[in-house]
Amino acid sequence: MITCIIPCYRSEETISLVVTELVAAFEERSATEYEIILVNDASPDNVMNVIKEICNNNKNVKAIDLAINLGQHNAIMAGIKHSKSGTLVFLDDDGQTPANEIWKLLDALDDDCDVVFAKYQDKRHSIWRNMGSRINDKMAESLIGKPKDLYISSYCACKGFVADELRKYDGKYPYLSGLLLRTAKRVKNIAVIHRERATGTSGYTMKKLFSLWLNGFTAFSITPLRIATFCGCTIAAFGFLYGIYIVLQRLLVPYTPIGFTSLMATLLLIGGMIMIMLGLIGEYIGRIYLSINKSPQFVVREKIGFEEIDSKE
Repeated sequence: MITCIIPCYRSEETISLVVTELVAAFEERSATEYEIILVNDASPDNVMNVIKEICNNNKNVKAIDLAINLGQHNAIMAGIKHSKSGTLVFLDDDGQTPANEIWKLLDALDDDCDVVFAKYQDKRHSIWRNMGSRINDKMAESLIGKPKDLYISSYCACKGFVADELRKYDGKYPYLSGLLLRTAKRVKNIAVIHRERATGTSGYTMKKLFSLWLNGFTAFSITPLRIATFCGCTIAAFGFLYGIYIVLQRLLVPYTPIGFTSLMATLLLIGGMIMIMLGLIGEYIGRIYLSINKSPQFVVREKIGFEEIDSKE
């Protein structure tokens, strides 16, 4: 069984083309058993009605309508937890990720590879999306141990045992790349084309990109806390040495004026660092609080095409 999971947001004009292309790719190998799960992430447009029509025309296409918009990765987790056991493929709803090249990814899953990410030869994203991807890439290298030569994209595939591990995660703030990389170490890239966006604009605003980075910072690493501790120790050591310098200067040169400007600059620097560190600690504590209170990872409003299964929602 191969399951394709597509989170949908503001894609009423593109999702039909993506599914059509995907179905055609599977029909090339008619013996393949597959399902396509479309997850409506509480989109404000008419995409859910389009999805219902697609499901009516193809029994292999299923749908999940979420009641609350919690982001792309939460929508993907909803699809994962409603998928059957087997290989998973994740792709976008805008048609920029070529569904007809899915077999490049699936054929690359062999004895030496458990997860494969598409690597775009020529990215067609906006300048802001590309900048966000680069920042996310550097963050993944330093915080979750991503190999430097590995390119992470939203178009990827993983084996069944990796999918089984993903289903176990029930945290409110999933970060798919972190989950994949902590589960499997045999990972590689496969080159695919990247198309121009046919219509509309990316749903990733700067706010959503920042939220995604924050998930990566706090969900799978305590490195930010260690950086905060290091900065605190460094500033404390600098303050101690500066204090000794002021005392010696006062003793050796009694008429040296005391500098108000340097004092204020020092106070602002230390105060700013303290506030940043407290905010970081507060972010960790807040996420712990939400996890203890069992905040939902996603809320399902409606399901189409699924048999009655036990699922934690």
